Amino acid sequence: MEKGLSNTELIKQKTLELGFSAIGISKAHFLEKESNQIKTWLDNGFHGEMQYMENHFEKRTDPRKLVEGAKSVISVLLNYYPKNLQRNDSYKISKYAYGKDYHYVVKEKLHALLEFIQKEIGEVSGRAFVDSAPIMDKVWAAKSGLGWIGKNTNLISKEFGSFVFIGELIIDLELEFDNSIKDYCGNCTKCIDACPTKAISPYEVDARKCISYLTIEKKGEIPEEFKGKWNDWIFGCDICQDVCPWNSKLNPHGVESFNITDQLQNISKEEWQNIDKPSFKTLFKKSPIERTKFEGLKRNVDFIKK
Repeated sequence: MEKGLSNTELIKQKTLELGFSAIGISKAHFLEKESNQIKTWLDNGFHGEMQYMENHFEKRTDPRKLVEGAKSVISVLLNYYPKNLQRNDSYKISKYAYGKDYHYVVKEKLHALLEFIQKEIGEVSGRAFVDSAPIMDKVWAAKSGLGWIGKNTNLISKEFGSFVFIGELIIDLELEFDNSIKDYCGNCTKCIDACPTKAISPYEVDARKCISYLTIEKKGEIPEEFKGKWNDWIFGCDICQDVCPWNSKLNPHGVESFNITDQLQNISKEEWQNIDKPSFKTLFKKSPIERTKFEGLKRNVDFIKK
């Protein structure tokens, strides 16, 4: 590493060397405004059956409850916009599920970053988080200047759009902090207008109506009111992202493990309808699609098919 660099510069340089698309740093503190917003969202029942959203509320809104003595929240982005898409006439899965489960990929890189910090800087304690603990990842990414939270509640980066994975490293080392940037959504309402189930209102999503929630998180039967409104999505949904102007000119990612396999790229509707459990396990090993399980995927396909 270059001599004379500050701790912050060292960390930022290493983060990009590890293959992350962007890095921003913010001060670890209690999120008062966001705490009130999420309370209102929960009180309205917009989280549906995602009971885990109610748990560990204090930890969710204060990173110092997750890492003792936390001083800095390092947020990272990893572009996952694909070069190759599924065939047009098939059932659709969200682009984030094309390849290997991002939890493995992002967390491995974050652990490598933490090891580097401990080796180069000294005794630093911290924890890595990738969408699997009570942490408001989009909020921290926005606070560190990596983008803004759009009307569809996704983080939007000027350079990478919203097809990005977010990860955090919370550490007990004070660093130089980045400034947030302004909201560039303007008067645009394309994401709100395009949602077939009307799940989106400005800067708020009612998960109970969201196709991503219904295809992944919802247990049991799908309410009949959503018949004919899924636009052939069977795992997740990218509609509000696909119509976003900030996603119109993106460069594809360069992460081999996120690439769609030939088999998945070319699977037909008939093959989706006839998939059996052994095929599901083989095709989606270490894939985000494992989360919905074989029975969940079959339920989703049957809901569209009938």
